[in-house]
Amino acid sequence: MPAHAQALLPTPRTHLRTTREGYTKFCEMNPDLRVELSAEGEIIFMPPAGGESDFRSFELGFQLRAWAAEDGRGTVFGSSAQFFLPDGSGLSPDAAWISNGALHSVSYEQRQKFPPVCPEFVVEVLSPSDRLKVAKEKMEQWIANGVRLGWLIAGERETVYVYRPSRPPQMRRGILKLAGEGPVKGFVLQLRPIWHGLR
Repeated sequence: MPAHAQALLPTPRTHLRTTREGYTKFCEMNPDLRVELSAEGEIIFMPPAGGESDFRSFELGFQLRAWAAEDGRGTVFGSSAQFFLPDGSGLSPDAAWISNGALHSVSYEQRQKFPPVCPEFVVEVLSPSDRLKVAKEKMEQWIANGVRLGWLIAGERETVYVYRPSRPPQMRRGILKLAGEGPVKGFVLQLRPIWHGLR
């Protein structure tokens, strides 16, 4: 890990390669930075979410958490959680659901940092600074690492892209409800407040 790593200026992608251990130390030294780790070991700086996208992320997280509390089969995580995935990357979704069995497969110590477990369900919310192409590539990466259902929400477009293993993404536009399936069967996301946003 280069000695100057702590002083790096946030840029969308910095060509600094490191190991998982080095990345964990970097994050501990820079707790105020929002970063992810690529499968190639690059540290990627993430710009903060805008007010609109953060509102949408919080709304979907609130709905998912309320459902999960009643369902009891798993745990919900927000955008500040990060997971080490099989391909070597460390990614943070805007919301994630992990079954109790999968979560308990990792040790208590591992859960305190970046759990080496892939969520079964993830949601990403498009921010103004996000490029749709890059967001779609991240969704494909989630699926390749073991996610069983993923939603990419483009609030300004009132569009959801649904990702499943071994199937092309499905685009749903202008809908007011979206039903979960597979690991989150029974969850229904009410999209009206997400489409409405802060207006």
